[in-house]
Amino acid sequence: MEKANTDFLMNMTKDFLEGKIDLVTYTMDFPHEVETRYENLLHEDKIMAELIYNCLIEDGIHLYDKMPEEDFKQELEEQYRYLRRIYEIRFV
Repeated sequence: MEKANTDFLMNMTKDFLEGKIDLVTYTMDFPHEVETRYENLLHEDKIMAELIYNCLIEDGIHLYDKMPEEDFKQELEEQYRYLRRIYEIRFV
């Protein structure tokens, strides 16, 4: 199953959590990447597409200006770990 867009977004989030991408870049670029890739994400796996949007955009990036950076990163990491478990069930 093709999952290049899902992989890209999951890797982008992982890179942010590991400090390879800074907060400003991630919070500006990630929503754009999701929007640009969303149709392809739906074709790859509709459930993962919706979960990426809900967990990493709605319950993730939309919180960055509502809490300290450390808390935001911790919340995003929890969302990422949740998605990673689902990803492994669906694709691995």
